[in-house]
Amino acid sequence: MSAQAIRLLRRGLDLLTRSLLLTTLAAIAAAPPSARSATSTDSESEAQDTEKELGAAVYENVKSQRAIIESSPLYDILTPVSSNIVRAAQPRYYLPIKVLLVHSAQPNAFAAPGGNVFVTDELLYFVKNREELAGTLCHEVSHLIHHDSMTLIEKQLRVMRRELGAAILLGHSAADILAITLIGKLQSLSYSRDVESRADLTGADVCASAGYNPWGLVWLFGAFGDAQAGQRPEFLSDHPDNQTRIDALMQHFASDPGRFGRFSSEQSSASPITVPAKTPVIFLR
Repeated sequence: MSAQAIRLLRRGLDLLTRSLLLTTLAAIAAAPPSARSATSTDSESEAQDTEKELGAAVYENVKSQRAIIESSPLYDILTPVSSNIVRAAQPRYYLPIKVLLVHSAQPNAFAAPGGNVFVTDELLYFVKNREELAGTLCHEVSHLIHHDSMTLIEKQLRVMRRELGAAILLGHSAADILAITLIGKLQSLSYSRDVESRADLTGADVCASAGYNPWGLVWLFGAFGDAQAGQRPEFLSDHPDNQTRIDALMQHFASDPGRFGRFSSEQSSASPITVPAKTPVIFLR
């Protein structure tokens, strides 16, 4: 195990050792896949409980870093857009969806299990218009709709079942290793190209339902290409083949003119966003 991984484990240990999530995840890892899918009703209920508990652990992890922004004029920009998008997406997800601002030097957004979508304050400085912001939020709530983070966890658990023995030699419990590694994995947003592309298309549907021009995500890909490496949103940086995603979105728009035909592809039709430099924030403690 790398020195970086060991540092990650040590840093997260105090936050998670007493969490109920640890026991839950350890049980999931220990059980054979056949046992986890024995009864569909029980499995669905357990999966929902696990997703909720994992989401709570991610929230506490972010909160402990004093990164969650409790109040700021930035919410005056974010909330009107996010409220409409949540209203459109909520019927497709069984837990309450919430959009929260967090502080980061890099523009980014990520959807955690349990319904929280974390948006960095720097993203509001990065997007040029309301449609690009809406496109980002719609993309992220689509990860919730498809339970992509939980699928990612299942894949990671299968890998860790093979690697867990070596990690335990470092003196940490199986549950500690699982929880810390999975939270780190969630925040890195290591989704596959297919998963990201699906979130693009579902996100376009959500945006249209919420009344926002789904071309905003296409425009955001263009902004990504123009940005310097350190200023690029991470959810775009993982998959640099933006033209493929743009082509897929344009094909999706063309396939349903009844839904998408009313929206203009011209960026001049967008609603600009202006964020004052160094807008004050108050952190949740």
